[in-house]
Amino acid sequence: MDNVNLTDHFLIAMPAMEDPYFSNALVYICEHNENGALGIIVNRPIDLNLAGLFEKIDIKLEWDNLARLPVYFGGPVQLDRGFVLHRPLGGWQSTLTINEEVGLTSSRDVLAAVAATGQPAEIIVSLGYSGWDAGQLENELAQNSWLTVPAKSGILFDLPPEERLPAAMQNLGISFSQLSDVAGHA
Repeated sequence: MDNVNLTDHFLIAMPAMEDPYFSNALVYICEHNENGALGIIVNRPIDLNLAGLFEKIDIKLEWDNLARLPVYFGGPVQLDRGFVLHRPLGGWQSTLTINEEVGLTSSRDVLAAVAATGQPAEIIVSLGYSGWDAGQLENELAQNSWLTVPAKSGILFDLPPEERLPAAMQNLGISFSQLSDVAGHA
């Protein structure tokens, strides 16, 4: 378990997950290395849309078709900061490259571009992120807190939030109803 790299994977919270931040969560892991892991919960829209967010941060949204896109609860860390998962990568000031097509940007320039040009059009905007210290995620995996599955960008960008968790589960060949809330070891 020491050399596992879950970058570009989904974490699926097991039914026994009691942490209210992560219960029924689908987390997209943006970075995982020896220092820890960083991810964004991608199935938790909050009561704020892009139009409302852009108004709060004083950016004029020129693209009405993006106004109703939800903003997400990305996790309990740095709730006052915005993060944008996007496809394609682009050339922004502060982007973490996740794979050849998806990036996570925390700089304002990507939001300004979305507002002015509508690009990148495939985005998930979150407030906050999910973070794990070195070894913490591996420990949670060993305790059967999470299922993992390679991520598919189509699940992120082509499906509404309520369909993302079932679609990720389907990639494992199971449904949530088949999972037990009691963990065991063989």
